[in-house]
Amino acid sequence: MRQCKGWSLVLLLVLGLGSLAQKLPTRDEGLFQMQIRDKSLFHDSSVIPDGAEISGYLFRDTPKRYYFVVEEDNTPLSVTVTPCDAPLEWKLTLQELPEESSGEGSGEPEPLDQQKQQVTVDEGTELFTYKGNDVESYVATSTPSGLYQLELLSTEKDSNFKVYTTTTPESDQPYPELPYDPRVDVTALGRTTVTLAWKPTPTGFLMGQPVQYCVVINKEHNFKSMCAAEAKISVDDAFMLAPKPVRDFSPFDFVHFGFVPSDNGFGKERGLTSNKISRAYLAKPKASDIQKVCIGNKNIYTVSDLKPDTQYYFDVFAVNSATNTSTAYVGTFARTKEEARQKTLELKDGKVSDVFIKRKGTKFLRFAPVSSHQRVTLFVHSCLDAVQVQVRRDGKLLLSQNVEGVRQFQLRGKPKAKYQIRLRGSRKGASTLKVLATTRPSSKQPFPSLPEDTRIKAFDKLRTCSSVTVAWLGTQDRNKYCIYRKEVADSYGEEQRRREQNQCAGPETRRKSEKVLCKYFHSPNLQKAVTTETITGLEPGKTYLLDVYVVGHSGHSVRYQSKLVKTRKYC
Repeated sequence: MRQCKGWSLVLLLVLGLGSLAQKLPTRDEGLFQMQIRDKSLFHDSSVIPDGAEISGYLFRDTPKRYYFVVEEDNTPLSVTVTPCDAPLEWKLTLQELPEESSGEGSGEPEPLDQQKQQVTVDEGTELFTYKGNDVESYVATSTPSGLYQLELLSTEKDSNFKVYTTTTPESDQPYPELPYDPRVDVTALGRTTVTLAWKPTPTGFLMGQPVQYCVVINKEHNFKSMCAAEAKISVDDAFMLAPKPVRDFSPFDFVHFGFVPSDNGFGKERGLTSNKISRAYLAKPKASDIQKVCIGNKNIYTVSDLKPDTQYYFDVFAVNSATNTSTAYVGTFARTKEEARQKTLELKDGKVSDVFIKRKGTKFLRFAPVSSHQRVTLFVHSCLDAVQVQVRRDGKLLLSQNVEGVRQFQLRGKPKAKYQIRLRGSRKGASTLKVLATTRPSSKQPFPSLPEDTRIKAFDKLRTCSSVTVAWLGTQDRNKYCIYRKEVADSYGEEQRRREQNQCAGPETRRKSEKVLCKYFHSPNLQKAVTTETITGLEPGKTYLLDVYVVGHSGHSVRYQSKLVKTRKYC
């Protein structure tokens, strides 16, 4: 009992905690339970509690020291250090203290500053050293009583870490135990899915402890600890937006942002407004780069929504739900299968092809002109939602754009060139398209030529209670234009129009009563290729949907962008 009090007082003097009433975190069971319930008691202390995992933070090239007391000789000891963000160097030493440091000898007790100097200057007996990013432990079946010092250092960057120390390693078993075969196996592999399986931890079904499994998926590498994976995912949820450099921090601020303040003059020595603090606020990786999912006690899991022909790394962690400690299985990696080779649709010069694409699907088209050509006209008409169009000439990318409605592209030709066209469907639903590729002059194309701008312009000042005046652009080719009108509700909007209408549907699908007129129009001068039309016979205060169709020589038609107009209510 006399020796126990002596070690406790020495630890108090070394750490300068200032109050003899504070109990040291030795493995007294009642005190241990109190420590588990309230770990904040040790949040601002360099004392390592016996039998509880603590988290810490290291600034680069700045060592941090922790202390704990072994009160009796021949005591077993286990110290486990888990690096999170970067490799660590750590060293465990047994400090040699003066015999009379307890103050109970025959002489007067030495001054506090002198005792601290004696402890800190003497390096003590080195028991164990390690450098790396593995989860490493020091285990001894019998250790002498004394004050132990754990020193940690990160030389690469600021880093998080975890430490677990216990004097009862046989009964504690803080980390879930791995099975005899700790590997993660890939049992099924697809283009977008990978099925994983692993043997269950004995900690769950044999020892009755609450264990769940968490799976981490990423494209870079395997992780050796849950701590490392979580650091990559969020760089600790406690790290918020970087504060302004001139802000004056208080200890509460450091706790709030995830730092662990200490009593060794941390703020004064480093300067609380130091630029080194900002290194802790790292940019979060994209959500798609790394994923973590906890699946309960199942030991089979299928990862979905992966990209084809992509290598992924998979890690499984057994997590003690009560203590939140975890153990890593031996991770694995796998490459998803390639996309199935689709049949390529051959386009014929000047012929319109109907193309159907499933939701989020892909179609490949090929155009190989048989004759020499200076340019290729590509006509893409998306009937429903927008699609992505990518065109390559002999493997060289020429264009990649999203197309909604109708688009016409002019591609520079090349002798004996072959053109590959990839169409990717919408996420919303299936897509229907009409595609035309030709080397012929525009006058001989089945589709009518179009201006770059296919909008319909309404003149507000010319609007009356019974008529509206509109205009649209034409081309140098003589085409037939037909105007249709339809009365709609006042709440009719653009989104409703897109949902209800098939952009590829021609005037033959319209009612005869909706037809206003048809006329031919062209202009040799593109600057003057514009026509106007006044639509009469409308009712006051009503909303109408106007459509203009341009009809080609072979009967194929293209609709301009629909226009909503409203007549005046009072005239």
